[in-house]
Amino acid sequence: MDATRESDTRTTVERTSDRELVVTRTFNGPARIVFEAWSKAELFRRWWVPKSFGMTLLSCEMDVRVGGSYRLVFRHPASEQPMAFFGRYLEVVPPNRIVWTNDEGGEGGAVTTVTFEERGGQTLAVLRDLYPSKEALDEAMVSGATSGFSETFTQLDELLVALDAEP
Repeated sequence: MDATRESDTRTTVERTSDRELVVTRTFNGPARIVFEAWSKAELFRRWWVPKSFGMTLLSCEMDVRVGGSYRLVFRHPASEQPMAFFGRYLEVVPPNRIVWTNDEGGEGGAVTTVTFEERGGQTLAVLRDLYPSKEALDEAMVSGATSGFSETFTQLDELLVALDAEP
């Protein structure tokens, strides 16, 4: 099932099965730094929210360790109430892999795995969202929950450039 959803030449978003969405991108930076951008709240909050979505990240709590949890709270102008996304970390292997649950939808949330493979100073990141059912992934795609990866990952690239420029 090759259903690429975004056309950025550096980011691919592909539905690889009834239940799985895979996003890949090569970042200009070593795996250690890319991993830190995913695992340190002070860095993560600087790139995760697609700017074009009009959302504000109100809080970002991340305890990135096996058994640790995360909680992200967003505000969107179209919603009166803030939206919370939360879950727990199932696997953390610096600087190669992070696996977490997405529990805001109840026990039927997706499990996200992101891997980091360093290749000559660059890092191939592969994000896999495994949904509990075909219907759950269909719903996420229709709602727009699976869009924005190209923009978000471009923002991560911009952060990596800024981090490289910092003394």
